[in-house]
Amino acid sequence: MPNAQILTGRPRTGGRHQWATRSSFLIAGSAMAAWAPLVPVAKARIGVDDGTLGLLLLCLGLGSIVTMPMVGILASRFGCRAVIVASTLALALVLPMLAVADSLPGMAISLALFGASVGAVDVAINIQAVMVEKDSDRNMMSGFHGLFSVGGIVGAGGMSLLLGAGVSPLTATLMFSALLLGLLAQSFRGLLPYGNQETGDAPLFTIPRGIVAFIGLLCFLVFLGEGAVLDWSALFLIGAHLVDPTQAGFGYTMFAIAMTVGRVTGDWIVKTLGGMKVVVGGGTLAALGFLLTVLAPNQPLAFAGFLLVGLGASNIVPVLFTAAGKQTQMPPSNAIAAITTMGYAGILMGPAAIGFVAHHYSLGVAFVLVAGGMAFVALTWPLTARW
Repeated sequence: MPNAQILTGRPRTGGRHQWATRSSFLIAGSAMAAWAPLVPVAKARIGVDDGTLGLLLLCLGLGSIVTMPMVGILASRFGCRAVIVASTLALALVLPMLAVADSLPGMAISLALFGASVGAVDVAINIQAVMVEKDSDRNMMSGFHGLFSVGGIVGAGGMSLLLGAGVSPLTATLMFSALLLGLLAQSFRGLLPYGNQETGDAPLFTIPRGIVAFIGLLCFLVFLGEGAVLDWSALFLIGAHLVDPTQAGFGYTMFAIAMTVGRVTGDWIVKTLGGMKVVVGGGTLAALGFLLTVLAPNQPLAFAGFLLVGLGASNIVPVLFTAAGKQTQMPPSNAIAAITTMGYAGILMGPAAIGFVAHHYSLGVAFVLVAGGMAFVALTWPLTARW
């Protein structure tokens, strides 16, 4: 299509760029999930309680939130390739720091750098994904995000297997850093040397209003649920269900498997059931999953609860993003930017609030509150039909 380059001012992407985008999502997913099995190890190494751990996890979220708004501008000026390469290299350097930091200041700095690196990769690959999907003339976003979920399986499952086999945390993280660098080298030629030119003229953040603010709230709650599983599932399984610490990371692995299955089949599910049923049913299923995990009388059912959470939550956010793009109260691009920021605040900063509740009550109480948030999503989404 020769007119594509004329209209966009850039060359049209192809299969090489699609595979590079998938590899980049795999990088982001595996790096983020590799942290989940390390949480109990890090907590024991520095000797902190749940409340202090929650504050440390807040550093991870703050690192991401501070970095993410700037990535659009950087990608527009230097290209997606430069941002993805730089942030992946930073990830490979920081990940081993999480395995050796033995003081509060050291862990806080390491988590902030880790969060900044993950946030930068995440935003940059989504900018590339939008352009590659537009050039493909077909829906590819669910598949791209499915690779992020595959990365979750690789990260949480692989790290758990290594730790369970007696590999030291430092050696395990160095092995994952090598994996990240290998994926980066494989995808380098397909990373775009340019960014979305519209990003440079767009505001860093737009205050949401009306239905956009409500959609952002629902995104916050869904992402908070995902963050709860990432950062607290291992500790909950150890404390409440006496799961061996080397096996506790498989709770997140079950969640990631379910998310992957849900996202891979997501386009068909939404087309068959409709967005309303996907959100209502998914929110209900995720809420029941959290409750099952808390109330389960044995370990298998506790793991099954996280599987239900993944299945339920997998396709809610894509439906919410579609709704944000169709609403007319705000420009769609501004609406997407706003709800993305609110959503990431949930997945990155919400777990700190869970740590506060866990410190004063218990992780079980915190998970019940998260279940209430998912139920709120299911119960209130039908109200938007009148908006």
